[in-house]
Amino acid sequence: MSASQKAGHTFLASLGKTRLRPGGVDATRWLFSQPNLTPDSIVLEVACNMGTTAIELARRYGCKVYAIDMDKNALATARQNVATAGLADKITVMEANATKLPFDDGAFDIVINEAMLTMYVDKAKTRLIDEYYRVLKPGGYLLTHDIMFTHESLEASGHTQLENVVKSNVSPMTHSAWKALFIASGFRSVDTHHGAMSLMSPVGMVRDEGLPRTAKILFNGLRNRENRTRFLAMFGFFHRNRRDLNYIACCSRK
Repeated sequence: MSASQKAGHTFLASLGKTRLRPGGVDATRWLFSQPNLTPDSIVLEVACNMGTTAIELARRYGCKVYAIDMDKNALATARQNVATAGLADKITVMEANATKLPFDDGAFDIVINEAMLTMYVDKAKTRLIDEYYRVLKPGGYLLTHDIMFTHESLEASGHTQLENVVKSNVSPMTHSAWKALFIASGFRSVDTHHGAMSLMSPVGMVRDEGLPRTAKILFNGLRNRENRTRFLAMFGFFHRNRRDLNYIACCSRK
């Protein structure tokens, strides 16, 4: 598949980016700090992609992680990354559909799902959240990380540009709408953290990837016409709309 047709996260991964979430390491580590993660915690990561978050969870807290995705290529990369990290005893990587999770009710202490709910329309978001609620233990935590409108929405032309840039349906929500969504699914409390998106910003990229890897990503993004056109279009869009689009991290307790 050509660079111009790949989904945004797949294109960035092909350039060498490992943090493929809108708020990068800042949002992910805020989520980690919310529950009391221990070696006894049982965690489900939905849409694990290449396994970056699952590996960090298992390495930092020693917890058991089930990492699921539907993308066979991403799963193959995740399995390889888990094996390289020496964490195959802690992380189970498997193919599974988030709309019908193959797990019993109340199976997990924590469900984490980053940069996925944004890709679904509101009714589909609710179906997914209801399924996450089902597999959480009472008192368990749903940790999510998505894109947030700082105003009511982008103009119609801006929303179309966003979908064209990431090559996917995208349905961000406002801060209040994200909170209301989780409360409506039965969660008793929702804490949030939000800020500037780091996915394409130079400062955010250095924070997420480090200077050497950022240099590699920039080189790969600019080295030929096809990559350069796509990379600059993504960079330009997110830079122009940096005041309208934030990341939001939500910690919702069952």
